[in-house]
Amino acid sequence: MRTYFILVIYLLPVFTLAQYSVRSIEKTLDQAGKAFYDLNGEKSLRLSQKALDQAHKINSDVLMAKAYNLIGLNLEEFYSADKGLKYYKKALVYAQKGQNDSVLIWVNNNLGNYYSYRKNDFNSSIIYYEEGLRFAEKIKDSIEIMYAKLSISGAFFEAKKFKEGYAYVQSIQSYITRSKDVEAALHFHSLLGTYYGALGQNDRAEAHLKKALLLGKSQKGNLFDVYIIDVYNDLSNHYKKNGATEQALYFENLYKNLKEKIYNEERRKKVKLASSQIEIDEYQRQIDKIEGEKNQQDKYLKESKLIVLLFVIILIILLLLLFSLYRNNLFREKTYAELQKAYAELQIAKDRAEEASRLKSQFVSTISHELRTPLYGVVGIATIILDEHKELANSPHLNSLKFSARYLLSLVNDLLQINKIEENKIALERMIFNVSDELNTIADSLEFIALKNNNQLVTVIDPNIPEFLIGDKLRLSQVFMNLVSNALKFTKDGVVHVAATLDHVEDTQHYIHFSVSDTGVGIAPEDQQKIFEKFVQIERKEGDYQGTGLGLSIVQRLVELFGSSITLESEVGKGTTFSFTISFEADESQKNAIINNIEVDLSTNQMYRILVVEDNKINQVVTKKILESNHFKCTVLDNGYAAIDALENEHYDIVLMDINMPIINGFETTKLIRKKGIQTPVIALTAFDKQEITEQALAVGINDIIIKPFESTKLFQVIGNLIEQ
Repeated sequence: MRTYFILVIYLLPVFTLAQYSVRSIEKTLDQAGKAFYDLNGEKSLRLSQKALDQAHKINSDVLMAKAYNLIGLNLEEFYSADKGLKYYKKALVYAQKGQNDSVLIWVNNNLGNYYSYRKNDFNSSIIYYEEGLRFAEKIKDSIEIMYAKLSISGAFFEAKKFKEGYAYVQSIQSYITRSKDVEAALHFHSLLGTYYGALGQNDRAEAHLKKALLLGKSQKGNLFDVYIIDVYNDLSNHYKKNGATEQALYFENLYKNLKEKIYNEERRKKVKLASSQIEIDEYQRQIDKIEGEKNQQDKYLKESKLIVLLFVIILIILLLLLFSLYRNNLFREKTYAELQKAYAELQIAKDRAEEASRLKSQFVSTISHELRTPLYGVVGIATIILDEHKELANSPHLNSLKFSARYLLSLVNDLLQINKIEENKIALERMIFNVSDELNTIADSLEFIALKNNNQLVTVIDPNIPEFLIGDKLRLSQVFMNLVSNALKFTKDGVVHVAATLDHVEDTQHYIHFSVSDTGVGIAPEDQQKIFEKFVQIERKEGDYQGTGLGLSIVQRLVELFGSSITLESEVGKGTTFSFTISFEADESQKNAIINNIEVDLSTNQMYRILVVEDNKINQVVTKKILESNHFKCTVLDNGYAAIDALENEHYDIVLMDINMPIINGFETTKLIRKKGIQTPVIALTAFDKQEITEQALAVGINDIIIKPFESTKLFQVIGNLIEQ
């Protein structure tokens, strides 16, 4: 029987130098605890994340421990027990640093629950429970002592050590009788039911289990439903053990129905999404830490260079005085030795700085791959829905979903590769787009922010702008998503005005002036240059505006990629206007050439056979659906060795190969395929950055690379070209 002791941790008084901030964080944690008690894991995680961020800012070990503990509870209960364990361990570290006995009790108890109920490792769970009991006895907290003993007895019972467990149950029987704690009484009777059932005293066991059930049902909903699930399971097992099949089946159905109600997929997905944001925050803190260490190493490097220069000067002077100052020869040798030592230390500092830079690049590559993979599923599923339900082709909601997914992909790429933007390693793409459609789609996607702040969002497009332009529409959309969302967030009960005007025309180049204006809080003159710096947010008194601080920095760099610059006009209390001018090509022949280039002719009587090697189940479904919807015969395998066997026994026209797979990766698989003399074209279908893998891909015999998510027309074009060759 599981127990949770989280709500009481927010009722303790706290007295620190930052008392107001601490009280605010405690209040947020209290709300998160209540949300967990109401089984609202998504809300609880969101509030815990907010409290954790604030606790890091004031550097409070105790508050960080409480937040990590609460995050662990939500993840263990609603999403992933192993991820919950990771946050429990973080909570334990900060609780030990903060030397807070109460928090140490709760964290140790939750760790005991994890090993007892998730891993069936009762020896480990008893160690954590007893550690929690030790702290409870240290501060003489009778409630925590009672709960710790309940947990220990439960672990002993699960380990079939009934004598040892019953001793703990007996020690708190009188306290349970006097106490009005319904939760403790429920666990107490449940444990006695287990104990008497093991002794074969079935009537007494049944009586205690029904008493536990009655206590659970006396409380309305929320976390007590979780306890009732376990009681239903215990009653089902009890009747099954004693041959009462009908009653066992009755309680088994109650157990399954209530468990499905609480642990449903929708709740799990919401908690998973909320936990992803927490993971990103944790990664960002690691990045900031690495950046700090790198800056410190850079500072040390500069200081070391100065020391080296000084020693060189001293060495030159000593050489000039060598003949006349022979007696100082020993001193010169000592100085030289010190110089060598300083140089060695300098080399170590240089190596550490290079290692920090390498770790940062490795992290960016890894997280980029991990984020692109699920995004491929989002884009693919949205496309499948549109293909299977033609009646939804004009649905603004589904189109907004697909647009938002593609925008999110572009945002992820730019956020995680901002260093490439700064080094001009990102090239703009040439695509056909309509300015009016793009801006209206962005307006529809951000309508919820406008409604939230009671704003009017107005879009005005100059009719003289050509219907179709050629340029990078995704990065232009990213610029407007950042500017318009910022304008809506910093404006309340006002108007946000988005305008596109044809400025002038030079040959086929059409210069369009864009502007985003609002009637919001404005920006002080002294802050107007700061807002374009990375990770900078200007404090506003009118509300709580959250974000990464990267939005305007990315906007400025993207506008510069378009060969333009962004200007800002703002007055505090009256509003802000951002504007810039970008040229786009509108040549009709160029437009037709691009359109023809992306069209794929699938009109063939031959049914091409495609072998898809992919371990991700969702991506298997998406890729197979894309191929079969366009007249390809598709076979899906989830590992490289199976693919090699299939190619040896059957003919395939093309192989679509994932790179990051367990057992054997895509590079090694392709290498073995080529060693066997199989010349079937192989296309790498991967979420890795193309620049990172191109050299290795060509070396093992991969013919082409397509990055997920991708346009299906691009895939068919590459397949057609390879088959034709």
